[in-house]
Amino acid sequence: MADADVRPAEPADAEELARIQITTWRAAYERILPAEVLAGLDAAAIAGQWRDAIEHGLVFVATEGQWLVGFTAAGPAPESESADASGNPPDDVSTVALVGTLLVEPRWARRGHGGRLLAAAGTALRTTGATRGIAWVPEADPASLGFYRRAGWQPDGTVRTLDAGGRPLRELRVTGELDLELL
Repeated sequence: MADADVRPAEPADAEELARIQITTWRAAYERILPAEVLAGLDAAAIAGQWRDAIEHGLVFVATEGQWLVGFTAAGPAPESESADASGNPPDDVSTVALVGTLLVEPRWARRGHGGRLLAAAGTALRTTGATRGIAWVPEADPASLGFYRRAGWQPDGTVRTLDAGGRPLRELRVTGELDLELL
């Protein structure tokens, strides 16, 4: 494997993040999301959203050699994201971080990029005072659930159902420590 690394994202990375998101969603979620949702992904709009996220949050990219191969975005968890199913915030609500996105392009998968991304986000989040992280993972995505389990993150019993283009998308919330070793 060529040199692999993780670095903070730069605004110039936004188009590549959009391409990776679209490519990865179309490959990984073809059985989870309706075809029209996947076909309707707008690269320019997604790139604009990533440019804004990069300028206002913690976004990291994974590289292998000269290639950008994956990314993650994380930050403080909104109270609504960390609350239990009844809407009650946890005791540590002020120190919970949300890993909102963690994607590695399928052709670069299983090379340690996801683990490096999660570890880098964990390190950065700890410097902001965060003590644990959460992420929402589609219940029908065993690869992502397995990844988080290997990182020591487990489902905490909270489930939500989103409207994915008229189809219900059930997600499990996973939680774990931010002091992570490479996976």
